[in-house]
Amino acid sequence: MNAEIITSGTELLLGEIVDTNSAYIARALRDIGVNIYFKTSVGDNVERMALAVRQALDRADVVITTGGLGPTVDDVTREAVAQATGRSLLLYPECLAQVEAIFTRWGRTLGENNKRQAYLPAGSIPIVNPVGTAPGFIVETGQGAVIAIPGVPREMERLMQETVLPYLKQRMGVDRVLIKAKVLRTVGLGESWIDERIDAEMRSPNPTVGLAAHHGMVDIRIAARAATEAEADAMIAGMEAQVRAAIGDDGIFGTDKDQLEEVTGRLLAQAGVKLAIVETATGGEIARLLRSTPEGAAAITASYVVDGPAALAELLKMSPAKLDAFGWVSQMTAAEAAALLIDTYMGHWGLAALGDVNQHGDVYSDETGQTYVALATPDATIVRHFPYGGDGFLARTWVTVRTVDLVRRQAIARLATGSWKL
Repeated sequence: MNAEIITSGTELLLGEIVDTNSAYIARALRDIGVNIYFKTSVGDNVERMALAVRQALDRADVVITTGGLGPTVDDVTREAVAQATGRSLLLYPECLAQVEAIFTRWGRTLGENNKRQAYLPAGSIPIVNPVGTAPGFIVETGQGAVIAIPGVPREMERLMQETVLPYLKQRMGVDRVLIKAKVLRTVGLGESWIDERIDAEMRSPNPTVGLAAHHGMVDIRIAARAATEAEADAMIAGMEAQVRAAIGDDGIFGTDKDQLEEVTGRLLAQAGVKLAIVETATGGEIARLLRSTPEGAAAITASYVVDGPAALAELLKMSPAKLDAFGWVSQMTAAEAAALLIDTYMGHWGLAALGDVNQHGDVYSDETGQTYVALATPDATIVRHFPYGGDGFLARTWVTVRTVDLVRRQAIARLATGSWKL
């Protein structure tokens, strides 16, 4: 079964609100094996909404609309669906009784505009809305079905779970399949780098493999269509093993809803590591990200942000002459600062992220600056050089993410070896 989602509301097109309904509906349909090939957003205009419904019926078995079922003149979904399916609007007494009951419970008088919500396209199957005043409805045609549900998220979700999904499962019958997905979350691996290594896997028709790039991270989505959950799990497991073999496990920090900071904080706690941090151009983002989880916060003994060599020298009692000689944004300075953090702030590890604070470009600018990140233990120090720095959003984000990933990888090594050595 193929479906299309149509969201109604000019506020969506103006960017005044973010469409979260489509994402929820798409996930719910995916889980019962319904394909989604198109999603459309339409403003509060009857003709354009009707056109979108007609076009959707030409290419989908089921069209789900969300929004436009309220009592105001700009709620046009009822009229648009009626127009698109060649029907008139009729008053449904049972829907009117539902709306009246709600207003009676509130101690309010039902207005004429609210009565509009009880008018549905002729021949509709009403959908009772127990958490709102806007009934939904289903219109079955020779081409397929149009399902209209409210746009208020809590109402939409309730009607999806209680009415729409059971209806669709029944409509699909014994031929129903399910679609199950798993996401491998990677960090520090470029999208094109991953693409080159799993090219064959990404050409698989079932299970399918796709990529979604974020700031400094890439998600690998594996989705399988199968008759049973056990079959889908087996298909996903086989493909996951192929993907991991192709790109290695080091860059995969978690699955599905795992967050890098949560995973890293958990690993630091397991490894028994305490960490002291000094940052420059990242403005405290590294410490903030780690502290966003209880385990990460517990691992940090101290964190500081400095804005230049003088502040760095004062904080860690470093030689100004040495900073002048090596440069305060340099491999040598980062390594020494990380080591001094251990002694000064009683941490097992010291982490120094030194980047150009006076660089106002970003990673794609002509002048991107640079950053040196050093992670020191009592036995060894590792330094990473990133060819970007400064206060640009991407530069700060990339340095932050890759620095937290460095900590994650070294916590894994600590757990594996039981040694402080990196």
